[in-house]
Amino acid sequence: MKDLELLANHYTRGDLLSAILAGVEKLGKTPETVTIDDLAPVDEFHIGGRVATRAFLDQLSIAADEHVLDVGCGIGGASRYAAKEYGCRVAGVDLTNEYVETGTALCRWLGQESRISLVQGNVFDLSVPDAAFDKAFMLHVGMNISDKVALAKEIRRVLKPGAVFGIYDIMQIDDKPLSFPVPWATVPEASFLASPEDYKRALAAAGFEIVNERNRRDFAIEFFEGLKAQSAATAGPPPLGLHVIMGVAAPTKIQNMVSNVAQGSIAPVELIARKA
Repeated sequence: MKDLELLANHYTRGDLLSAILAGVEKLGKTPETVTIDDLAPVDEFHIGGRVATRAFLDQLSIAADEHVLDVGCGIGGASRYAAKEYGCRVAGVDLTNEYVETGTALCRWLGQESRISLVQGNVFDLSVPDAAFDKAFMLHVGMNISDKVALAKEIRRVLKPGAVFGIYDIMQIDDKPLSFPVPWATVPEASFLASPEDYKRALAAAGFEIVNERNRRDFAIEFFEGLKAQSAATAGPPPLGLHVIMGVAAPTKIQNMVSNVAQGSIAPVELIARKA
Protein backbone atom coordinates (compact mmCIF):
# COMPACT_ATOMS: atom_id res chain seq x y z
CA MET A 1 0.00 0.00 0.00
CA LYS A 2 2.89 2.35 0.78
CA ASP A 3 4.29 1.80 -2.73
CA LEU A 4 0.93 2.74 -4.23
CA GLU A 5 0.82 5.90 -2.15
CA LEU A 6 4.33 6.85 -3.27
CA LEU A 7 3.30 6.30 -6.87
CA ALA A 8 0.18 8.44 -6.53
CA ASN A 9 2.23 11.17 -4.86
CA HIS A 10 4.76 11.11 -7.71
CA TYR A 11 2.05 12.08 -10.19
CA THR A 12 0.02 14.44 -8.00
CA ARG A 13 0.56 18.13 -8.76
CA GLY A 14 -2.21 19.67 -6.64
CA ASP A 15 -3.42 22.31 -9.06
CA LEU A 16 -3.51 20.41 -12.35
CA LEU A 17 -6.97 21.43 -13.53
CA SER A 18 -6.23 25.09 -12.77
CA ALA A 19 -2.96 24.84 -14.70
CA ILE A 20 -4.75 23.32 -17.71
CA LEU A 21 -7.45 25.99 -17.53
CA ALA A 22 -4.75 28.68 -17.54
CA GLY A 23 -3.25 27.11 -20.66
CA VAL A 24 -6.66 26.96 -22.32
CA GLU A 25 -7.19 30.66 -21.61
CA LYS A 26 -3.78 31.46 -23.14
CA LEU A 27 -5.08 29.79 -26.30
CA GLY A 28 -8.00 32.22 -26.26
CA LYS A 29 -10.42 29.40 -25.42
CA THR A 30 -12.79 28.54 -22.58
CA PRO A 31 -14.04 25.19 -21.22
CA GLU A 32 -17.07 25.69 -23.48
CA THR A 33 -15.05 26.28 -26.67
CA VAL A 34 -11.91 24.15 -26.19
CA THR A 35 -11.61 21.10 -28.46
CA ILE A 36 -10.09 17.67 -28.06
CA ASP A 37 -7.32 18.72 -30.47
CA ASP A 38 -6.57 21.81 -28.36
CA LEU A 39 -6.04 19.55 -25.34
CA ALA A 40 -3.94 16.94 -27.17
CA PRO A 41 -0.52 18.36 -26.13
CA VAL A 42 -1.36 17.93 -22.43
CA ASP A 43 -3.79 15.02 -22.85
CA GLU A 44 -1.35 12.43 -24.22
CA PHE A 45 1.22 11.60 -21.51
CA HIS A 46 3.34 9.20 -23.56
CA ILE A 47 6.00 9.24 -26.28
CA GLY A 48 4.54 10.34 -29.60
CA GLY A 49 1.41 11.98 -28.19
CA ARG A 50 -1.72 11.89 -30.34
CA VAL A 51 0.15 10.43 -33.34
CA ALA A 52 1.23 7.45 -31.25
CA THR A 53 -2.25 7.05 -29.77
CA ARG A 54 -3.84 6.86 -33.21
CA ALA A 55 -1.27 4.40 -34.60
CA PHE A 56 -1.60 2.19 -31.53
CA LEU A 57 -5.37 2.16 -31.04
CA ASP A 58 -6.12 1.66 -34.74
CA GLN A 59 -4.62 -1.82 -34.37
CA LEU A 60 -7.31 -2.82 -31.87
CA SER A 61 -10.19 -2.48 -34.38
CA ILE A 62 -12.45 -0.83 -31.81
CA ALA A 63 -16.12 -0.79 -32.82
CA ALA A 64 -18.80 1.74 -31.86
CA ASP A 65 -20.84 -0.80 -29.87
CA GLU A 66 -17.90 -1.89 -27.70
CA HIS A 67 -17.04 -1.11 -24.09
CA VAL A 68 -13.30 -0.49 -23.73
CA LEU A 69 -11.06 -0.38 -20.65
CA ASP A 70 -8.27 2.22 -20.41
CA VAL A 71 -5.79 0.84 -17.84
CA GLY A 72 -3.90 3.61 -16.02
CA CYS A 73 -5.89 6.25 -17.87
CA GLY A 74 -4.13 9.31 -16.42
CA ILE A 75 -6.23 12.38 -17.21
CA GLY A 76 -8.08 10.40 -19.87
CA GLY A 77 -6.59 11.66 -23.12
CA ALA A 78 -6.61 8.28 -24.85
CA SER A 79 -10.09 7.55 -23.47
CA ARG A 80 -11.43 10.76 -24.97
CA TYR A 81 -9.72 10.11 -28.30
CA ALA A 82 -11.09 6.54 -28.47
CA ALA A 83 -14.64 7.65 -27.63
CA LYS A 84 -14.55 10.40 -30.28
CA GLU A 85 -12.74 8.45 -33.00
CA TYR A 86 -14.44 5.06 -32.70
CA GLY A 87 -17.73 5.98 -31.02
CA CYS A 88 -17.21 3.43 -28.24
CA ARG A 89 -17.82 3.67 -24.50
CA VAL A 90 -14.68 3.84 -22.35
CA ALA A 91 -14.03 3.10 -18.69
CA GLY A 92 -10.74 4.45 -17.38
CA VAL A 93 -9.07 3.59 -14.09
CA ASP A 94 -6.07 5.31 -12.52
CA LEU A 95 -4.41 5.30 -9.11
CA THR A 96 -3.93 9.08 -8.95
CA ASN A 97 -7.10 10.77 -7.74
CA GLU A 98 -6.11 14.18 -9.11
CA TYR A 99 -5.75 12.70 -12.59
CA VAL A 100 -9.22 11.14 -12.38
CA GLU A 101 -10.85 14.32 -11.11
CA THR A 102 -9.09 16.43 -13.75
CA GLY A 103 -9.93 13.98 -16.52
CA THR A 104 -13.57 13.88 -15.49
CA ALA A 105 -13.73 17.67 -15.67
CA LEU A 106 -12.15 17.63 -19.15
CA CYS A 107 -14.75 15.09 -20.29
CA ARG A 108 -17.46 17.50 -19.13
CA TRP A 109 -15.79 20.37 -21.01
CA LEU A 110 -15.94 18.31 -24.20
CA GLY A 111 -19.41 16.92 -23.61
CA GLN A 112 -18.14 13.32 -23.44
CA GLU A 113 -19.31 12.39 -19.95
CA SER A 114 -22.02 10.06 -21.31
CA ARG A 115 -19.45 7.88 -23.11
CA ILE A 116 -16.56 7.99 -20.64
CA SER A 117 -16.32 7.04 -16.99
CA LEU A 118 -13.03 7.64 -15.15
CA VAL A 119 -12.56 6.19 -11.66
CA GLN A 120 -9.80 6.07 -9.08
CA GLY A 121 -8.78 2.48 -8.41
CA ASN A 122 -6.20 -0.30 -8.31
CA VAL A 123 -5.54 -2.12 -11.58
CA PHE A 124 -4.80 -5.32 -9.63
CA ASP A 125 -8.36 -5.39 -8.29
CA LEU A 126 -10.87 -3.83 -10.66
CA SER A 127 -14.36 -3.54 -9.22
CA VAL A 128 -16.14 -4.92 -12.28
CA PRO A 129 -17.62 -8.34 -13.16
CA ASP A 130 -15.82 -10.95 -15.23
CA ALA A 131 -15.90 -10.46 -19.01
CA ALA A 132 -17.14 -6.87 -18.72
CA PHE A 133 -15.09 -5.38 -21.57
CA ASP A 134 -14.67 -5.95 -25.31
CA LYS A 135 -11.15 -4.46 -25.49
CA ALA A 136 -8.49 -3.06 -23.16
CA PHE A 137 -5.43 -0.91 -23.62
CA MET A 138 -2.72 0.83 -21.62
CA LEU A 139 -0.20 3.48 -22.62
CA HIS A 140 3.02 3.99 -20.63
CA VAL A 141 1.72 2.34 -17.46
CA GLY A 142 3.71 -0.86 -16.92
CA MET A 143 6.86 1.03 -15.91
CA ASN A 144 5.10 1.68 -12.58
CA ILE A 145 3.85 -1.90 -12.06
CA SER A 146 6.17 -4.51 -10.58
CA ASP A 147 3.90 -7.58 -10.84
CA LYS A 148 3.01 -7.70 -14.50
CA VAL A 149 1.62 -11.24 -14.26
CA ALA A 150 -0.94 -10.13 -11.66
CA LEU A 151 -1.84 -7.16 -13.85
CA ALA A 152 -2.29 -9.34 -16.92
CA LYS A 153 -4.43 -11.84 -15.00
CA GLU A 154 -6.78 -9.13 -13.78
CA ILE A 155 -7.10 -7.64 -17.27
CA ARG A 156 -7.79 -11.11 -18.69
CA ARG A 157 -10.50 -11.64 -16.06
CA VAL A 158 -12.45 -8.55 -17.10
CA LEU A 159 -12.15 -9.18 -20.87
CA LYS A 160 -14.59 -11.18 -22.95
CA PRO A 161 -13.34 -14.39 -24.61
CA GLY A 162 -11.15 -13.61 -27.60
CA ALA A 163 -10.85 -9.94 -26.64
CA VAL A 164 -7.72 -7.93 -27.41
CA PHE A 165 -5.40 -6.19 -24.91
CA GLY A 166 -3.06 -3.55 -26.34
CA ILE A 167 0.07 -2.33 -24.53
CA TYR A 168 2.22 0.67 -25.47
CA ASP A 169 4.92 0.88 -22.80
CA ILE A 170 8.50 2.00 -22.36
CA MET A 171 10.50 -1.23 -22.09
CA GLN A 172 14.04 -2.22 -21.15
CA ILE A 173 16.11 -3.02 -24.23
CA ASP A 174 19.54 -3.54 -22.63
CA ASP A 175 21.28 -3.29 -19.25
CA LYS A 176 22.84 0.16 -19.61
CA PRO A 177 22.19 2.23 -16.47
CA LEU A 178 19.46 4.83 -16.84
CA SER A 179 19.59 8.52 -16.02
CA PHE A 180 16.98 9.65 -13.47
CA PRO A 181 14.57 11.33 -12.90
CA VAL A 182 12.32 10.29 -15.77
CA PRO A 183 8.61 11.02 -16.30
CA TRP A 184 7.48 7.84 -14.54
CA ALA A 185 9.96 7.77 -11.64
CA THR A 186 12.19 10.11 -9.68
CA VAL A 187 14.54 7.36 -8.43
CA PRO A 188 15.46 3.89 -9.76
CA GLU A 189 13.65 2.14 -6.88
CA ALA A 190 10.33 3.48 -8.17
CA SER A 191 10.89 2.24 -11.73
CA PHE A 192 9.77 -1.25 -12.79
CA LEU A 193 10.95 -1.46 -16.37
CA ALA A 194 10.84 -4.86 -18.04
CA SER A 195 11.92 -6.22 -21.40
CA PRO A 196 9.50 -7.14 -24.19
CA GLU A 197 10.29 -10.79 -23.43
CA ASP A 198 9.31 -10.25 -19.78
CA TYR A 199 6.01 -8.74 -20.89
CA LYS A 200 5.33 -11.60 -23.28
CA ARG A 201 6.06 -14.19 -20.59
CA ALA A 202 3.71 -12.40 -18.19
CA LEU A 203 0.96 -12.23 -20.79
CA ALA A 204 1.37 -15.91 -21.68
CA ALA A 205 1.28 -16.89 -18.00
CA ALA A 206 -2.00 -15.00 -17.64
CA GLY A 207 -3.60 -16.70 -20.64
CA PHE A 208 -2.91 -14.33 -23.55
CA GLU A 209 -1.40 -15.03 -26.94
CA ILE A 210 0.71 -12.38 -28.69
CA VAL A 211 -0.79 -11.06 -31.92
CA ASN A 212 1.71 -8.35 -32.82
CA GLU A 213 4.86 -6.62 -31.54
CA ARG A 214 6.46 -3.38 -32.72
CA ASN A 215 9.49 -1.51 -31.38
CA ARG A 216 8.90 2.24 -31.80
CA ARG A 217 12.41 3.52 -31.01
CA ASP A 218 12.96 5.11 -34.44
CA PHE A 219 9.56 6.79 -34.22
CA ALA A 220 10.43 8.08 -30.72
CA ILE A 221 13.74 9.60 -31.86
CA GLU A 222 12.00 11.33 -34.77
CA PHE A 223 9.32 12.59 -32.40
CA PHE A 224 11.92 13.99 -29.98
CA GLU A 225 13.73 15.75 -32.82
CA GLY A 226 10.47 17.36 -33.85
CA LEU A 227 9.85 18.59 -30.31
CA LYS A 228 13.36 20.03 -30.14
CA ALA A 229 12.89 21.92 -33.40
CA GLN A 230 9.51 23.19 -32.29
CA SER A 231 10.93 24.38 -28.98
CA ALA A 232 13.81 26.18 -30.70
CA ALA A 233 11.36 28.01 -32.94
CA THR A 234 9.26 29.39 -30.10
CA ALA A 235 9.96 31.54 -27.08
CA GLY A 236 9.21 29.43 -24.02
CA PRO A 237 6.92 26.44 -23.61
CA PRO A 238 3.52 26.29 -25.34
CA PRO A 239 0.36 27.06 -23.36
CA LEU A 240 -0.42 23.33 -23.06
CA GLY A 241 2.09 20.50 -22.98
CA LEU A 242 3.56 17.78 -20.79
CA HIS A 243 5.31 20.44 -18.70
CA VAL A 244 1.86 21.30 -17.33
CA ILE A 245 1.49 17.76 -15.95
CA MET A 246 5.08 17.22 -14.79
CA GLY A 247 5.73 20.67 -13.32
CA VAL A 248 9.11 22.32 -12.85
CA ALA A 249 11.09 19.07 -13.22
CA ALA A 250 9.69 18.44 -16.71
CA PRO A 251 12.78 19.55 -18.72
CA THR A 252 15.12 17.28 -16.74
CA LYS A 253 12.77 14.30 -16.87
CA ILE A 254 12.19 14.63 -20.60
CA GLN A 255 15.87 15.13 -21.40
CA ASN A 256 16.83 12.04 -19.40
CA MET A 257 14.18 9.98 -21.18
CA VAL A 258 15.41 11.20 -24.57
CA SER A 259 19.00 10.29 -23.62
CA ASN A 260 17.96 6.86 -22.37
CA VAL A 261 16.15 6.12 -25.63
CA ALA A 262 19.00 7.49 -27.73
CA GLN A 263 21.60 5.27 -26.05
CA GLY A 264 19.40 2.22 -26.64
CA SER A 265 18.63 1.42 -23.01
CA ILE A 266 14.88 1.76 -23.42
CA ALA A 267 12.32 2.09 -26.18
CA PRO A 268 8.57 2.44 -26.52
CA VAL A 269 7.17 -0.92 -27.62
CA GLU A 270 3.71 -1.99 -28.71
CA LEU A 271 2.37 -5.42 -27.85
CA ILE A 272 -1.05 -6.64 -29.00
CA ALA A 273 -2.33 -9.72 -27.18
CA ARG A 274 -5.53 -11.75 -27.40
CA LYS A 275 -7.32 -13.54 -24.57
CA ALA A 276 -6.76 -17.19 -25.41
